[in-house]
Amino acid sequence: MATIYQVSEAAGVSLATVSRVMNGNAKVSERTRKKVESAMASLGYQPNAIAQSLASNRTNSVGLLVSELHGSYFGDLMSTVENVLKRNGKHVIITAGHVDEKREHEAIEFLKSRRCDALILHAEAVSDDYLKKLVNSKVPVVVINRKVDELEQNCFVVDNVKGGYLATKAAIDAGHKNIAYISGPLFKKDASDRLAGHKKALEEAGLTFDSNSTFEGDFHESSGQEGMQHLQATFPDFTALVCANDEMASGAMTAAREAGFDIPSKLSIVGFDNVLFSRYLYPKLTTINNPIHAMGEMAAHWVLEHVYDIKSPVPIEHLFVPEVVDRDTLGTL
Repeated sequence: MATIYQVSEAAGVSLATVSRVMNGNAKVSERTRKKVESAMASLGYQPNAIAQSLASNRTNSVGLLVSELHGSYFGDLMSTVENVLKRNGKHVIITAGHVDEKREHEAIEFLKSRRCDALILHAEAVSDDYLKKLVNSKVPVVVINRKVDELEQNCFVVDNVKGGYLATKAAIDAGHKNIAYISGPLFKKDASDRLAGHKKALEEAGLTFDSNSTFEGDFHESSGQEGMQHLQATFPDFTALVCANDEMASGAMTAAREAGFDIPSKLSIVGFDNVLFSRYLYPKLTTINNPIHAMGEMAAHWVLEHVYDIKSPVPIEHLFVPEVVDRDTLGTL
């Protein structure tokens, strides 16, 4: 079996240079990197991952916490982070917290026990104080889809209040006055912020918010279906329905069709997130773009730049602006 000493001799470089190449250190010229990689290939050299980790104090692995392992939103986040890090020779360890404080805490401790070089967290249940203490510990941490005071430079977040506002304003601009709303679980900051944006748009247009016009869902398709049925009883004259995510909008569309509503001539529906399936629904869903792909990319590039000294190809941004994606489910009155 070839050794690192033989690689060093074959490439005509020092042991330290070989080590830097194996650990993805950016401070190695491309010419030198290719020489070392060529020597490793010709000798059939396989680095010992444990020895590398001990020598460099790096595992070349990044921990990723998500709320759930299913759904288009988290699927997009996981694949984006993994793609960016993999292109730069890093691996991702993924675990889920299921929006439960104890389980999120256990998941984070698990990632720390794996000696991850950094943590990317989509954490919804642990407290801000816990996250602040975590950021001030030895392991670098970034947070996605959550703004924590004093940690702005570690957070990547979309303006959910503005997103909720834009969704409802789009319905108002189309002539709708009786607008129903299906929220996410309101203990979640993104859900409560989107509802706040909805109320802001109504107030700005001189429309009164009616508590009977809302239903608190859970961000899953079934609660969109349940919400649509509930609102037909509590707020029967609505002509537009705004949903706090695309999954609930999809469920609401199914319930609306079952109740005999034509979309959008009899009922308009607006979603939130712009997940992949939203453009394949029939009719295609008008929604709000929640740039989770861009947030995941930025979080991964932040880790590469701050932990591995691999400069980001684009400026690191922390606040993302939502936009209306106008498709076919919002009709005019």
